[in-house]
Amino acid sequence: MLATSQSWRLSLQSLGHPRVITMLFLGFSAGLPLLLIFSSLSLWLREAGVERSAVTFFSWAALGYSFKFVWAPLVDTLPVPLLTARLGRRRGWMLLAQGSIIAAITGMALVDPAQGHLTAMALAAVLLGFSSATQDIVIDAYRIESADVSLQALMSSTYIAGYRIGMLVSGAGALFLASAFGSAKGAYDYQAWQEAYLIMAAAMSVGVLTTLMISEPNSHDTRMPARSTGDHAGILFMFVAAVTGFILVFYYSSEPAIVVSRALTGMLGAEAGARFLVETARLGMGVVVAWLIATLMIRAGVVSRDMMQDTYMAPLKDFFRRYGLKSALLLLLLIGVYRISDIVLGVIANVFYQDVGFTKPEIAGVVKTFGLFMTIAGGFLGGLLSVRYGVIRILLLGAFLSVTTNLLFIALAAVGHDLGMLYLVISVDNLSAGLASAAFVAFLSSLTNIRFTAMQYAIFSSLMTLFPKILGGYSGTIVDDLGYASFFTLTAVLGLPVLVLVWQARNYLDPPAGTNRS
Repeated sequence: MLATSQSWRLSLQSLGHPRVITMLFLGFSAGLPLLLIFSSLSLWLREAGVERSAVTFFSWAALGYSFKFVWAPLVDTLPVPLLTARLGRRRGWMLLAQGSIIAAITGMALVDPAQGHLTAMALAAVLLGFSSATQDIVIDAYRIESADVSLQALMSSTYIAGYRIGMLVSGAGALFLASAFGSAKGAYDYQAWQEAYLIMAAAMSVGVLTTLMISEPNSHDTRMPARSTGDHAGILFMFVAAVTGFILVFYYSSEPAIVVSRALTGMLGAEAGARFLVETARLGMGVVVAWLIATLMIRAGVVSRDMMQDTYMAPLKDFFRRYGLKSALLLLLLIGVYRISDIVLGVIANVFYQDVGFTKPEIAGVVKTFGLFMTIAGGFLGGLLSVRYGVIRILLLGAFLSVTTNLLFIALAAVGHDLGMLYLVISVDNLSAGLASAAFVAFLSSLTNIRFTAMQYAIFSSLMTLFPKILGGYSGTIVDDLGYASFFTLTAVLGLPVLVLVWQARNYLDPPAGTNRS
């Protein structure tokens, strides 16, 4: 299987490995920005008077996580001026991304959504999502390149533990701070949220210090052929031009999209379905335009064909060569939907807690703080079980738990404001989510070839979140149309095909341990 079995004693000893411990701090740096786009921002916008349907659309600011494979080759091939020569390619990009994250969080802090500056807030949030996704690309590549496959499951566990601590700081920490500084539902205070977000920007110093202290992986610099400055400039220019085309199409199609959405709502009788179709079409048009721009620039000779082959096509061909067409497509489908139940539910979770009567301190204390320890426990349990019994078995267990635990939210919706029930739901849900995440990260790591680490892992992790996040952007509208109980039932049903896919995948995945390191 993907991970060889080890004794419990050896598994526990590996927890003290320096690389395993390092991932705790890098995980913190990766986890901190996420909730500043999702739940913390959602509560800020709601307190500022922004409509619930508009609040959940802000989750699309994190779509950078789902398209990071597009610029992952840039991270693999382009040197960062000044930083790469001093720190190395991985650490140089890591420090650049962390600086951009700090700038983006600070930019969000300077915008008051109650004054109608939602466009400025959205731009800052998009920059945060882009910068954070870039940091993830580098950290994932660093993790895979810095240690053997036998340590990947436990490194995933400590990474998830650090990630969740970062989420605790930006989730519970931001809520506690905003509340302590004087903002509450019905008594909005912009300065309270501003100060909370500025403190979050300062907390990113943990990641900066870690980047400066760790060593560069030894294996990276010998992988890619040397390229000229012109080649680097060409691929960077192509990326900027393609992204600009995507943004312009998406921006200028907003007004026509509203008209079409209203017409479809009248025809279909369902606002959520109409908006899903329209926004998906806008997204598709933007992708097509970006692809056309890139294609024209390649044909015009602006970008080196050889460099495009090495950076984009070679990693894809390698993956399909190693697994074959049938099993490769199955694996990609599994990756694309494995986390769908958790991600779709998570987009609106904080809004749900507040709607059923829980206060910000209760959400921070139970969901964020207590939930953190349950997730960390689940992550370590998932890592140890993956090492002991193999990744595929724990993937199947995690998929089953994701379906069943989502049904508990129906009971919470029926009971309402009940702290005991909230503790129960968070205990089971976060424990199972941590277990599934640890196994899934180890699974994705095992699929990569170390020659194409950043690109291949970026593709996998992008697919993991793309469809769930697009669907999650409509969660507010779905709840408005169907109610919370039906929404939670829908999230559980979405997880059922995952069980079948994991069961099928086990028939195609039986390579010798460590084949991904070749």
